[in-house]
Amino acid sequence: MSTSTTATVNTKWWSGGKSPFNVEYGKLMMWYFLMSDAFTFGAFLIAYGTTRFATTGWPNANEVFKSYPFAPENSNAPLVFVSIMTFILIISSVTMVLAVKAGQEMNKKAVVNNLILTILGGLAFLSCQAWEWNHLFHEGAWWGRNPFLNADGTQSTTNFTNFFFTITGFHGFHVFSGVIINIIMLIMTLKDKFEQRGHYLMIEKAGLYWHFVDLVWVFVFTCFYLI
Repeated sequence: MSTSTTATVNTKWWSGGKSPFNVEYGKLMMWYFLMSDAFTFGAFLIAYGTTRFATTGWPNANEVFKSYPFAPENSNAPLVFVSIMTFILIISSVTMVLAVKAGQEMNKKAVVNNLILTILGGLAFLSCQAWEWNHLFHEGAWWGRNPFLNADGTQSTTNFTNFFFTITGFHGFHVFSGVIINIIMLIMTLKDKFEQRGHYLMIEKAGLYWHFVDLVWVFVFTCFYLI
């Protein structure tokens, strides 16, 4: 290969910050991170599924998750509250899409507005999860403690609560991290950092992370609340 050809190849790889896959390096690294994170969540959920279906009994989700804030003590509304949580997270994913689209159009005002809505959605989800954890704690549920009987009335093990608090807590930490990332993106947008760079690529990377968090919740919701 001649010197001129080598120079051309090097310029093609590095000058535009492109990877060999013709993807911006920051995006590629985010995809790698999300793939590794998916393996972690996958390991948790596979362990949960293996333990659950190897156990003769398991608590009924309709009995465990039947309360909601400001409801009467004997209220019975199975999965209503967690459905609201899920709806909030899905809507926040929509506003994140709109923020990314606005960034591609160099529309600073729309980026700011949609980032604020995404952050509020994330905070609302975390608030709902905090209420749910607090409610279950006051019912006697925690790591190593399970007050709920199996669906057939037999005594349940602590596997249910151990997995529930570990996996939903791990996901909640990701939502919290996503909120912090979006707050940083909002501050950078307000300070015109992206306008100065001439692009909003970092908003797209933050969007990838937020959509991943939303997608993982679909699997967590299905495993713990529906099956």
